[in-house]
Amino acid sequence: MRIGIVCPYSITVPGGVQEQVLGLARSLRASGHSARVLAPSDGPPPDGWVTPLGNSVPTAANGSVAPIAPDPSAQLRLIRAVRDEDFDVLHVHEPMVPGPSMTTCLIKPAPIVATFHAAGNHASYRYLNPALRWLADRIDVRVAVSAEAESLAVTHLGGNYERLFNGIEVHRFTSVDPWPTVGPTVFFLGRHEERKGLEVLLAALPSLPTDIRVWIGSDGPDTERLKVTHAGDPRLEWLGRLTDEEKRRRLAAADIFCAPSLHGESFGVVLLEAMAAGAAIVASNLSGYRLVARPDKDALLVDPGDVSALATALNRVLSDEHLRDRLVASGRTRADSFSMSTLADRYVDLYRTVTLPRPPSRGWKVGRTGRSTRWSPTWVPGSGRSDLASGR
Repeated sequence: MRIGIVCPYSITVPGGVQEQVLGLARSLRASGHSARVLAPSDGPPPDGWVTPLGNSVPTAANGSVAPIAPDPSAQLRLIRAVRDEDFDVLHVHEPMVPGPSMTTCLIKPAPIVATFHAAGNHASYRYLNPALRWLADRIDVRVAVSAEAESLAVTHLGGNYERLFNGIEVHRFTSVDPWPTVGPTVFFLGRHEERKGLEVLLAALPSLPTDIRVWIGSDGPDTERLKVTHAGDPRLEWLGRLTDEEKRRRLAAADIFCAPSLHGESFGVVLLEAMAAGAAIVASNLSGYRLVARPDKDALLVDPGDVSALATALNRVLSDEHLRDRLVASGRTRADSFSMSTLADRYVDLYRTVTLPRPPSRGWKVGRTGRSTRWSPTWVPGSGRSDLASGR
């Protein structure tokens, strides 16, 4: 099958959606499918099967900054690429994000499977609702990665949704050499902004042991302010943006992966990655995180923003080796159940459903011969759930 995977965010900027797109493409290609990623790219694309659509523009969205490409030149590159490749199916991630994802739904040159990742509040859903509903009606199958993502989409767009978990390439996290470290190590990785809760972790520092190392990955609008506020604390190591390899190695070396996010997490992929790598999890008790990390079984979860509770949980894991080993063992098993190869198989089932021959209906698809054949652009399957939706 010829599969085009469209990502609205720059594929060279670290991000959860980007990692899902690349991991899914690798798994599909390993299964013998011809999968190609089409995405903005602020530099050389990460692989030969990625079609770069131009540079991105940092844009405020959902309390964060999204590297999107809404400019006409990126849309023209996308249109040219889908015309030249003549895909059997297009898999669009975040279809309501301006840029290549929206454009793909608008021109619809092939059946479309779309995955909705976002949760929380989005102003564009409110202000552009009629136009977005029309655009969403051009999608053949809608997939949501969590109940929160589905709720946001249903509220503003209506429709039926399959629910499929995000996946991880487990072997990429279990086969690395741990990064060298001295003493107990806590690892934070996320954009340095209010939503990710880094300030909560740093506020807990006075209650943590003096011999620990705290690795702080990535950067963001709060980086310089937080560096100044906590200057002189020898326990902190500000790492900046990490390569994928360094991220995996540091996850494998850390005693604890700490995710103190305050809101807006629809699915905890980074928690799965940390569990696969063998780190114990201490995180906020958010519904998106509970999808992957079961409280007191795979992780210790605390109320978002509660500095005292976060410090207590971190100290428990650091001081109790039996608890830490139990969390790590359970987390590894849990991560195995969210493998990217299993997710890829589920998506292939959906791709095959929308590419089956069907009776004539409204909408046009131009085939390889240039002749037009009709097919329905609004068919969606039922919203039945499988065990895979819960990771069981």
